[in-house]
Parts: sequence; structure tokens; C-alpha cells
Amino acid sequence: MAVQEARQGAHGGGCTCGDCPHGAREGHRRAVAAFLAKRDELAAGEGLPAAVAHSAGASRQWVSDELTQSAHAVAERGRAEGEAWLGLLWRRTAGVVWGAVGVLLLVQALTAIGTGWTLARTAGLLSAVVVGGLLTGAGHLHRARGGVLAPVIGEDNRLSTSRAVAACWVLLVVFAVLVLAGQLAGASGHRQRDELIAGLELARAAGAVTVLAVVCGVAVLVRRVVGLRVLGQRLQKVPAHRPRAADLLTDDAGRGSFADTQYVLVSAVAIVFAAVRLARRPEQLPDLPWGLALLVLVSAATYLAGKYAEGGRPVILSVVRAREAGDLDAPIRTGDDIEIRGAGFVPPGAQSADRLARMVVRIGTVHVHVPLVPVPGGFTNPTDAALTVPVPVDVEPGPVDVQVITAAGVETNRCTIDVTD
Repeated sequence: MAVQEARQGAHGGGCTCGDCPHGAREGHRRAVAAFLAKRDELAAGEGLPAAVAHSAGASRQWVSDELTQSAHAVAERGRAEGEAWLGLLWRRTAGVVWGAVGVLLLVQALTAIGTGWTLARTAGLLSAVVVGGLLTGAGHLHRARGGVLAPVIGEDNRLSTSRAVAACWVLLVVFAVLVLAGQLAGASGHRQRDELIAGLELARAAGAVTVLAVVCGVAVLVRRVVGLRVLGQRLQKVPAHRPRAADLLTDDAGRGSFADTQYVLVSAVAIVFAAVRLARRPEQLPDLPWGLALLVLVSAATYLAGKYAEGGRPVILSVVRAREAGDLDAPIRTGDDIEIRGAGFVPPGAQSADRLARMVVRIGTVHVHVPLVPVPGGFTNPTDAALTVPVPVDVEPGPVDVQVITAAGVETNRCTIDVTD
């Protein structure tokens, strides 16, 4: 008892040890708060050492290094929180599964009033228990990866919309087949058994089978398409710290995605309709009308087209000499700042400071890390369309190629500039 109380006291309240879920969450929250306070303080010009305050370039580099170190600490805390959160998620998902089984039992008990308990209700309840047990066992085996949600978490540590939709349809069809199997096992007459076997005929469930085949095919094809586009540097992917429910409706940057949202909504409506049809006619697979099935197919095609259309390789459009107010026009020399203009420099999901600090500009043979320039509430450098870096003294005069390497590791095209003495 004393040991348990000591552990509760050590890991409760404001624990930031990182060894328990609460400590990881609290440690990440405090690290974020400290980073934001430091960023706003440096953005206001406070906290600069006197040794670098006289030089704009030196002070900018010092500020960038300080923010980069703090951002790395925040990222480490974020990863620890994500791992702890995934470790707890399997218990929560198991609770949701058995809560759904309890809701099914309650609904069946209420609807049985006046009509009596039937074999179909028994088969449905037993099927739910079997499916719940299988999901719980699978979740326990994958408890370090989110439990039941492990199959629908993508390689980028986000919930996959295509996998989630396909998993819902698979669970519905498996549950429907188990209901039929349970009724078949409890049927006493030959005629009743023949009717149950006829309920598995393709003519009655062609729409549901077609939808199941399409959504499963879309899930596999999307994974293949995304993988090939990432390897071909036509799509930038940055891993997330942990999956979120909003991933089903948004892109990697957290913005609402039309393709994902419509796919989830249309599929959810079709699944609800199929579940109601199964409840009304449990002696056969859900007979999804072809009109509703076609609606799901159009939605899946739209989602797949959206996956083909998203992303793109970052590109440099131009490189110019950065000019401050009162500065004279001049060619680019070593020590000057250059402004690189283009598109796609900041991949979706890479807006955090630790990801921005990973951006590099290759000027000739010299690699220059892009400095972080803070302002209250964010950063002015780098941005998705422009970034500013100094030309190091190690760059030889003459024609020099400039190339940006984003946080996702994707390289842009080369742009040639002339560096003079």
C-alpha cells in the first residue's frame, strides 16, 4: 500500500517524469508553454547576449539556435506523449467495443418487449460477443500501436481514412455472416435452413459485396499510390506525433479535406442503412440498393482522385538578393542574404519549429541551415513560399547552384545565381 501511494504521489499532479502517461502529457504541455514563452521573448528582442546584440546576423543565428534546441526538446516530449497515449488507447478501444455490445443488448431487450425473444436476437448477441472478443484479443496483441485502431493507423502515424472506411465495412459484413451462421446453427427445420443459406446468395447481396470489394481495393491502392509518390519525391510526408480522430476528415496539415470528408460521410450513411436492413431482415446479408451502392462507388472514386491530385514537388521559382530598408542595390556577394521564392517549402504537417529547423539550403557545395526568425505567434522565416538565408563566405565566386531540401527530405530543382567578389 505504501509503495502504491508513493507511486501515485510521484506520478500525479504535475508529474513530468515521462515514465507514465500523465507525466508524458504534463511534460509535453510544459515544454510547449516554455517554448512559446521563449519564442515570444526573443521575438520582442529580449534575452539576447551582449556579445551578439551588436550584429544582426550573429543575433539571428543565436536566436535560431536557441529556438531549435527548445523545439527539439518539445518534439522529444511530444513523441513520448504519443507513445504513452498509444499504450493507453487499446484499453479505451476495448471499452468502446464492449460498450457497443452492451448497447446492442439493451436495444434488443427493448425491442423484444411485446414481440418476444427470437433466434435472430440470440444470434446477433452471440455474434457481437464473438466479434468483440476477437477485436479485444487483436487489440491486446497490438497494444503498443493503439490496440484495435492499429490496422487503420498509417505509416505516417495518422489515422487512414481509406483503411477506416474499409474496416467498418469488413466488420459489418463479418457480423452479418456470423448472425446468419448463428441462426443456421439454431434452426430446426429444413425449410428455415434453406432460407438462411439462400440469404447468402449473390443476387441478394450484390450491392454490399461490390461496395466491400471497392472500398478494400481503394484502401490497398491508396497505400500503394502514396508510397510510390513519396519515393518518387512527388509527395511530401511528415510523420505525426500521434494519431487523432480528426485525421479522418483533414489533410496532413490539419485542414479540412473535401475528398476525405465526403468519403467518410457517404460511407457512414451507407453503413447505417445496411445495419438497419440487417436488423430488419437478419436472415440474409444486407441488400444494399444499387442506387446507394453507386453513390458509395462515386464517393470512393472521388477520394481516390483526390489522393492522386494532392501533393507535389517543391519548386524554386527565383532567387534574389534580400535588401533591407536604406540598403543600396548591388549584386549578390558572400555574407549577403538571399531570398528564395517558390512553393512547397513547408510540407503539410511540418509547421512546428523542430520540423522548420530541419530545412537546409544547398548553395554550391555548402549546406546552410535555414534560420528561424520568430515573431509573436509564429515565424516569418521560413515560410511555404519564401525563405531567407545568408550566403556563407565558403561559397566560391561565380555561378552557383541553389537548392532547397525540405523537412520531408525532398529536394527542389536547382536555380543558378552569380556570386561576385
